[in-house]
Amino acid sequence: MPGCFKKTLFALASTISFASFIVIAVAMGTQRWMTGKMLCKTGADLVNATDPELVKFMGEIYYGLFRGGKIRQCGLGGRRSKFTIFPHMVKKLNTGLHVMIIMFLCVAMGFSLVSFGFFILNTIKVPYRAIKGPAGLCLWNLLAGGFIALAVTGFMAAVKLHRLTERIANFRENAFQFVILEERFEDCFWLCVASATAHAVNLLLIAISGIHFPKIKTKTEEANVTAEDIMY
Repeated sequence: MPGCFKKTLFALASTISFASFIVIAVAMGTQRWMTGKMLCKTGADLVNATDPELVKFMGEIYYGLFRGGKIRQCGLGGRRSKFTIFPHMVKKLNTGLHVMIIMFLCVAMGFSLVSFGFFILNTIKVPYRAIKGPAGLCLWNLLAGGFIALAVTGFMAAVKLHRLTERIANFRENAFQFVILEERFEDCFWLCVASATAHAVNLLLIAISGIHFPKIKTKTEEANVTAEDIMY
C-alpha cells in the first residue's frame, strides 16, 4: 500500500486530471475562443467615411471550434447572424489544421482520463508494472499536456498566420468586404492553456511523490535502548 503522503498527492493529481478532462470538453463546446472587431471596408469606402463616422461600420465577431456569430455594421444598423464551421465553412478555412486542432484536443481528453484512472490505481495500491506506476503517470500526463499544447499552438497559427478571423468574417459575403481591426483570445482558449499547465503540475506532484523523506524517530523508539546497545 502507498504511504499517506503519496496517497494524498495522487488523489490531488487524479482530481486535476479529471478537471482537465472537463475543462477541455467545456472549452470545445463553447463559442468564445476568439472575439474581434471588424470594419465593413466596402461600406466605409462607398461613403468615404472619416474617423468619427467609421463607428457606424464597425461590427463584432466571435467564434469557437464549431460555431460562432457576428454583428455586421454596414451603415444601416447592426445585423446579427450566427454560423457553424462544419460542414461548409471549414472548406474555406485551412481544413487540415482545423480538424487537427479538434483531434488533438480529443486525444488529450482521452489521455486525461487514462491519467485519472492510473492515479486512482496508484492511490489504492502499488502497481507491480512500471507502466502503471510513476513512469506511466509521467507518460500519460506528458502526452495529454503535449497534445493540448499542440492544439493551442495550432489555433494560434490558424489565427495569426492563416487569418482565420478574416476568412470567417468574409464567408459568403458577396457584396461586402470586412477587415479585422482587433482580435482577442477569450476565456475558453485560456482554459485549454490552463489545462496543459495542470498536467505540468501533475508531473511536479509525481516528482515530489518520489522523494524519500527521512523518518523521524519518536521518543518511544529512542527510549527502547537495551543494555547491549549501551555496551556497543
